[in-house]
Amino acid sequence: MKLLVRNLSRKTTEAQLRELFEAYGRVQTCTLVMDAKTGGSKGFGFVEMPKPGEAKAAMKNLNGKELQGQLVRVKKAEPAPDKGGAVRG
Repeated sequence: MKLLVRNLSRKTTEAQLRELFEAYGRVQTCTLVMDAKTGGSKGFGFVEMPKPGEAKAAMKNLNGKELQGQLVRVKKAEPAPDKGGAVRG
């Protein structure tokens, strides 16, 4: 299950984010979204956990948790809408 993690401190690292979620189970991928111009974090990222039960436990327990002075928001990531005209084969 892929989770969207928002309202992160710009100082939070991928390693810190991964460690936070690993308390609830195995993390398959962990990615912070970076600003192309500044190279710094945009304050959100994605965590993918292969077991839905572990992902739901992480979402329930980490949503609203304070991390580096920020109240983190965690929810299930929704698929990106098609960009119109894209053909999938």
